[in-house]
Amino acid sequence: MKPSGRLLFGDRDRVFDDVPPPYEYAVRHVREQFDRDAFHDAVDEPGAYVFFCVAPCNVGIDYDWERLPAVLGWTIWNGTKERLFPIDKAEQVFERLGLTPVNTFQKELHVRDFHPERLDIPDSAWYAGPAAGVIVENRRGGRALIEGPVLDEISDYEPIRGEPAELADELVTDARVGRAIKAVETSQKTPTTAEIHARVFEMIVREEYARLDSGRVDWEALRSAVGSVVAEKRGKLADN
Repeated sequence: MKPSGRLLFGDRDRVFDDVPPPYEYAVRHVREQFDRDAFHDAVDEPGAYVFFCVAPCNVGIDYDWERLPAVLGWTIWNGTKERLFPIDKAEQVFERLGLTPVNTFQKELHVRDFHPERLDIPDSAWYAGPAAGVIVENRRGGRALIEGPVLDEISDYEPIRGEPAELADELVTDARVGRAIKAVETSQKTPTTAEIHARVFEMIVREEYARLDSGRVDWEALRSAVGSVVAEKRGKLADN
């Protein structure tokens, strides 16, 4: 975050100038939900903090995308003290700021009872299957990721190939348009065609990312084609 309060977004490699399509859904959610006033009231130097989150998109595990939050808060870096927040405190901060934290399945475990090779990966909260992995943290802030076997079991997905107009006809479903309209109304905005178009495109990228990416889709051409189909469906809804 800038000292002015403007949120900056990036991945592990860079700060974004333009948000890449796979992150647009998550970035919109944070911009709409992040409680800047609460954050500014709680800290002296807003620019000293970095929020680490997961922005889920479909890379092979078919989550329940309607339930899975756009962003899951993981941890927070305090630049003033040069350390990460403990998990418990990070959870509280994310919830206060309007963001969902990652799921904690066990708060404490004595080191003598911890055997990573025998750890049972818990069930996921977001689909009918085991979690993709578990993050383990010690009291000093050290962290490690234990990957679940489901990552090794992900089968090859069938790429989605075709002209952007054909893909848009397939992927712009009535259900997605309905979800987009509901999301716009929930954010207390007018459900214009442009607003619905943007959200439907973001849903498609999030929920079909692996298949579209492996099909080497032209994201901007698809964005334009999605807009045409959304406008057509929007017109039909208005006529009914």
